[in-house]
Amino acid sequence: MTAYLTKRLLIALVTLAVASVVVFSMIEIVPGDPARLMLGMNATADAVQALRDQMGLDQPLLVRYVDWVSRLLTFDLGKSYTYNVPVRDLVLERSVVSLPLAMIALALSTLIAIPVGIFSAERRGRLADTISMGAAQIGVAVPNFWFALLLIYVFAVWLHMVPAGGFPGWSAGVWPALKSLILPAIALALPQAAILSRVTRSAMLEVLGEDYIRTARAKGMPRNVVLWHHALRNALIPVLTILGLQFAFLLAGAIIIENVFYLPGLGRLIFQAITQRDLIVVESVVMLLVAVVVLVNLLVDISYAIVDPRLRTRR
Repeated sequence: MTAYLTKRLLIALVTLAVASVVVFSMIEIVPGDPARLMLGMNATADAVQALRDQMGLDQPLLVRYVDWVSRLLTFDLGKSYTYNVPVRDLVLERSVVSLPLAMIALALSTLIAIPVGIFSAERRGRLADTISMGAAQIGVAVPNFWFALLLIYVFAVWLHMVPAGGFPGWSAGVWPALKSLILPAIALALPQAAILSRVTRSAMLEVLGEDYIRTARAKGMPRNVVLWHHALRNALIPVLTILGLQFAFLLAGAIIIENVFYLPGLGRLIFQAITQRDLIVVESVVMLLVAVVVLVNLLVDISYAIVDPRLRTRR
């Protein structure tokens, strides 16, 4: 177990190191002067020089990289020239939208996908299996922003049950804030549930053909016990892999949905920073999201060892 966790931790650290080099190089490969690009061609020479001093562009490349990584380790993400506030404050402000949205969407996706995958696997080749997997295929094929527009039309415009967009803030109350996240979470969850249900079905079909499942059924074990206790636990490794990838995507890749619903989340922050050429925000937030993705994958690797006892005893 210790060797397994040590190896995974080293892989995560190496991944972060390589990612930091790639993200830092983003400013270096920008054609021309990054400060001039950020301020525009009409900026004065004094303003450009001031921004160059702020970004440390006059220092050697290696010095700038080490300084940037050192500041990241203390959660000092620099200062946005567009908003004139520390990037850390922007991240904390937007995280209270993106993190709950990702968690709600992941919970909905899991609650939908795993029962559907188990239901479909148990009825392999029957009409119910064909219908459920056909619906999953539609969910995979249809983009989530189309789901978002459809949900807005039905539940916001037609039925007036939830707001069509915007975020009132948690200070307005938990329920008003959650109401504004319901439609975005559903729009994010449905395509992810379609993918996860297909993976769950495939993993369950592989496990249901094993000898120990047939033995459990031959002993007269209840159907639910065989499916949920014996089969599902052994089919969880590919499911956990997809869950980890989905959470990382929901947290870092919900740019389109956050723009459709006008949510002030991390995805919208990156989109605005790109359009406003705020490279400091783009560089810092992208690296932070990379770190989150690596951390989530590390937690998924740890969950493998919890689910599969063989990983705890294998040398």
